[in-house]
Amino acid sequence: MTLLGIEFPPISHLTRWPDIFFADTPYAINKTVLIYLASVVITLAFFFAAARRAQLVPRGVQNLAESSVEFVREGIILQTIGPEGMGYLPFLTTMFFFIFIANIFEIIPFIQFPANARIAVPFLLAILVWFIFNTVGIKRQGFVGYMKSSLIPPGVPKAILPLMVLIEFVSTFFVRPFSLAIRLFANMLAGHLILVTFATICAAVWAASLSLVILPFSFALLIALTGFEILVAFLQAFIFTILTAVYIGSSMHPDH
Repeated sequence: MTLLGIEFPPISHLTRWPDIFFADTPYAINKTVLIYLASVVITLAFFFAAARRAQLVPRGVQNLAESSVEFVREGIILQTIGPEGMGYLPFLTTMFFFIFIANIFEIIPFIQFPANARIAVPFLLAILVWFIFNTVGIKRQGFVGYMKSSLIPPGVPKAILPLMVLIEFVSTFFVRPFSLAIRLFANMLAGHLILVTFATICAAVWAASLSLVILPFSFALLIALTGFEILVAFLQAFIFTILTAVYIGSSMHPDH
C-alpha cells in the first residue's frame, strides 16, 4: 500500500513467513515457529540457570528468578485464588514467562516480530486454560454443582432465569477462551503494525533528506513506541496469567 509516496508492506507480509525447514509439509518450520521454540528454550534455560547454583543470598539470575516467582505468587495467585492455589505456581509462572518472551521478540533486532501476533498459539493456550478451570470446577464441586454455580447466579428472579442461564453458559464456556486468545493476539498484532508503520516512515524521511526537523521527532516517537511495546508485552503476559488464575479461582471458590 502506498500513502503520500511511502510504500507500506501489506499485513500478510508482516504476519506470514515462508517456510524455512520441511517446506510444504505438515511439519514446516518458519520464523514464528522458531520464535516459539526459542521462547521455550529461554524459559527453561532461565530457571535452570537460576536453580543450578542456588545460594542462600540470591544474586544475579537466581535473584531475578526468585523475584519473578514471588511476583506471580504474591501478585497473582494469592490475590485471585488464595493459598490453595500454590499448586498452580509452576504452571502460571511458566505461562507468564513463555508469553512474555514470545511477545518481547518484537523489539529484538533482525527478528522484530511477536509470535503471539499469530492466533494459533494464543488460541491453544486459551483452550488449555478452558480445560483446566473446567476440570478443577468439576473435581471440586461435582458436575451438577459446577454447572449450577456457573450457570445460575444467586438471587436471580425466576422469570429471567432461563435467559441468565443462557448468557452465563455462553459467557463461561465460549466467551472466556475466545476473549483470552483474541485479547493477546489483537494487542500484539496492533503493536507490531504500529511499530512497522513508524519504522517505515522514519526510513522514508531519512531517504528524503528531511532529517533536520522531521526525522528527530519521528525517530524519538519510534523509540517511545518501542518502550511502550515492552510494557504491552509485559502487560499482556500478566493479564493472560491473572485471568487464568481468576478462572481457576472461581472454579475452586464459586461463592466468590
